[in-house]
Amino acid sequence: MKIAIVNDMPMAVEALRRALAFEPAHQVVWVAGDGAEAVQRCAELTPDLILMDLIMPVMDGVEATRHIMAATPCAIVIVTVDREQNVHRVFEAMGHGALDVVDTPAIGAGNPKEAAAPLLRKILNIGWLIGQRDSQERPTPAPLGMALQRKGLVAIGSSAGGPAALEVLLKGLPKDFPAAIVLVQHVDQVFAAGMAQWLSSSSGLQVRLARDGEPPERGTVLLAGTNHHIRLLKNGTLAYTAEPVNEIYRPSIDVFFESVASYWSGDAVGVLLTGMGRDGAQGLKLMRQRGFLTIAQDQQSSAVYGMPKAAAAIDAAIEIRPLDTIAPRLKEAFTQ
Repeated sequence: MKIAIVNDMPMAVEALRRALAFEPAHQVVWVAGDGAEAVQRCAELTPDLILMDLIMPVMDGVEATRHIMAATPCAIVIVTVDREQNVHRVFEAMGHGALDVVDTPAIGAGNPKEAAAPLLRKILNIGWLIGQRDSQERPTPAPLGMALQRKGLVAIGSSAGGPAALEVLLKGLPKDFPAAIVLVQHVDQVFAAGMAQWLSSSSGLQVRLARDGEPPERGTVLLAGTNHHIRLLKNGTLAYTAEPVNEIYRPSIDVFFESVASYWSGDAVGVLLTGMGRDGAQGLKLMRQRGFLTIAQDQQSSAVYGMPKAAAAIDAAIEIRPLDTIAPRLKEAFTQ
């Protein structure tokens, strides 16, 4: 994979170079010292992946991500040394299209290969996401389960650009919205709690991490909060599971949507928002086949038109809508 590094700290650049050296297939094609230089270099030679720092002179990582995704889009991973202080900037960058976040590998502490492993695992996942994985077919869901108490559920999946899209969608819903909401966003578990807090404060709704063994409940927005998949079980509760192990993105939107199609017997709506790749498209189609309303974000309002495009291509979405019209449509769907 052709990789670019955007970072103004020589030690951080060296740490990233050393980590990438453990995988000979990776090639560093250029290094930029700030966001403005990165925008220019990306226009001259667009890499497969950019490892983007957040805090830099001239133009920070958030603005650089916004400019690059608008002009010469490619996969971007935010690399930060202090995730707790930078959590809001992380979600801003993801709102502009960054795919994921990872800590800067440590130099001179413990086993260098172990320190590089989280970064290399992220890069492997993104390699599958932007290339090999597109042709995979999804298995059919399990048979429908026992009837549950009839109630409403909104199942939402998002990836690159998702935090900003989720903020807009949730802000458009009233505090007394009459259905449960479960969000599956491609984000590492170390950032999930911060994302839930950020969405809660910005939207005015109660957003928290989903707990193993609890049912979706009206009045609470639950966010998948681990690096395992989340699924709905036959008894109506949520569970985290390592299976299926062959799913590259964890949590997988397809896995959750399929479980909703299999076991939810109330009213449900599936919503697939901005993101790179195809995750969620097959699951959304199964929800449509089950008779649920399915919605995909349109191209113009998507930061990255990958997952919604894949859903549209296989006729998984009954409706394709601009982002700002999805919340009103959900209110309409559950007040009829």
